[in-house]
Amino acid sequence: MGEMMFELDERLKNDTHVVGEWPLSMLLLLDDCNFPWCILVPKREGIGDIYELDLGDQIRLLEESERLANALTEIFRPDKLNIAALGNVVRQLHIHHIARYVDDRAWPAPVWGAVPIKKYSDNVLKERIDALRRVLTETGLSWR
Repeated sequence: MGEMMFELDERLKNDTHVVGEWPLSMLLLLDDCNFPWCILVPKREGIGDIYELDLGDQIRLLEESERLANALTEIFRPDKLNIAALGNVVRQLHIHHIARYVDDRAWPAPVWGAVPIKKYSDNVLKERIDALRRVLTETGLSWR
C-alpha cells in the first residue's frame, strides 16, 4: 500500500497565505491583519495531535516552532506570544503562533471570535510575507 500524500485542509487553504516550508512544516499566514498570526502545519497525513507524530517529527516541530517564535518576536516585538494547537474545528494538526499586545483589540482574552476578521490589503500582505521570509530564510525556510 502506498504512502498517503499530505494535503492541506481546505479551511486552512482558504483562510491563509503560504509563506514557505521547512522540512517538516508548512508556514502559513492567517488572512487576518488584526493580529500577526502564523500557523505551522506538519506535512504528515492523518495527524491531529502532536503526540501522534513520531519522536523525530515532534522534535523537528519544536525546532521549527522556535524559529517562527523568534522571527515573530524580532519582527513584531509582541508583549506576549500565544502558541496553541487546538484542532477543535480543523482536525489536521496545526499550531497557531500569534503575536499579542496589551493594547490589541482582544487583550487579554483569546483572539478566536473576539473581533471580526479583517483581510490583508495586497500591500500589507506582501510586506508581512516579505518580512517573514527575510528573517526566516537563514533558518532553511524555502518558498517558490
